[in-house]
Amino acid sequence: MVSLGCPKNLVDSEALLGDLGMSGYEMTPDESEADVIIVNTCGFLQSSVKESVDTILEMAGHKTGGRCEQLIVTGCLAERHPEDLLKEIPEIDHLLGTKQYPMLKHLLNGSGRSQQRNHVHEPAQYFESPGNRVLTTPFYSAYVKIAEGCSNKCAFCIIPKLRGPIQSRSLESILNEVKQLAARGVREFNLVSQDTTLYGYDLGMKRGLIQLLEVMAEAQGVDWIRLFYNYPTVLTTELMDAVQRIDRVCKYIDVPLQHTHDFMLKHMKRQETESGVRKMIEQLRQRIPGVALRTTFITGFPGETEEHFQHLLKFIKEVEFDHVGVFAYSDEPGTTAFDYSDKVEPEVGAARREQLMAAQREIVLRKNKERVGQTHPALVEGMDDDGLLMLGRLPFQGPEVDGQTILEQCAAEPGEIIPVRITGALDYDLVATPTADGNNNGEN
Repeated sequence: MVSLGCPKNLVDSEALLGDLGMSGYEMTPDESEADVIIVNTCGFLQSSVKESVDTILEMAGHKTGGRCEQLIVTGCLAERHPEDLLKEIPEIDHLLGTKQYPMLKHLLNGSGRSQQRNHVHEPAQYFESPGNRVLTTPFYSAYVKIAEGCSNKCAFCIIPKLRGPIQSRSLESILNEVKQLAARGVREFNLVSQDTTLYGYDLGMKRGLIQLLEVMAEAQGVDWIRLFYNYPTVLTTELMDAVQRIDRVCKYIDVPLQHTHDFMLKHMKRQETESGVRKMIEQLRQRIPGVALRTTFITGFPGETEEHFQHLLKFIKEVEFDHVGVFAYSDEPGTTAFDYSDKVEPEVGAARREQLMAAQREIVLRKNKERVGQTHPALVEGMDDDGLLMLGRLPFQGPEVDGQTILEQCAAEPGEIIPVRITGALDYDLVATPTADGNNNGEN
């Protein structure tokens, strides 16, 4: 399997591999040895569309000139352009969207409608309770997808059209999966969905995410719980208090904002306002002392003037987020913004992105220098690719998207959580040494 795109897609891939494994299939990391090749695609941006198509074509070569007998394409790109894919790449045997993963085992063993290639628009099937999921992340860390789809109508996003409205998993199914993963050695659980703060609303659970955090924190083996993709308008003070109160929840909030100027927010069809965002950030820092805040912004969105951009630049310098990701706007067919007439030149959006990132780099370095001398728990990740540096992450460093911590004089094994004292700052990364006093400043 080749899995592309976001962590949510990765969870789908891992669940699918587990499902096929329980059906008797063996996995190989070498595509030249595979009888069946699966490409789980991303179709969010044009750059990811190109990567997905290039990957499918590369894998198709193993069918025409290698051992591969069946080429399966799944995921968001299959959902977005099914007819084009089947027409342009005849090597594809079966095309499944984001809602048909469980049916693949039936198609492969011949019990499904094997003569049909396009299954994208067939009735939805989800892995409500994935069994024996194959982890492709390090053994001590896993993503847990708590809901499928999204009910927001952001002008730049195609996801609701590809994955449908939000559909929360049951509390029981998530908890069962968490317990299974913890029994296998997972210590860090990263909760993901398109809109994590809205978890449970469609099930009539007004405190759904809080209830989930409470029951997860009671599960044996769960050490760190991290919240990603929290939509700002439903990030309540009660949820903030729960993050502060529950020890095993990392004091880390990922809340994508996309912009801060009121005109741009309205143009993007976002529900928040700048005053609301500022109030939310103030409340987060008051109610969760020391909270690490991550966000993402889009530059070059249609209608963004230099004044709008300077407003955003000033905002991030004032607020000083711990982590910021910036994306230059990508014009995506099928989105509301694709039909906007007030487009910004791509070169302008890219240049503005670089300006934001340069400003954020200075902020991160200054904040990291202020952390020197602090003691925190560190999740040990092991040696780097060159085998020279021992690496780990602190509670305010999310996997893959944030910096890491270089652990000097560290003999701990990967997956251990140990107290360390920060001794240096290197732009986005930190340097630390283990401390024997066991003092983590009470921080998670």
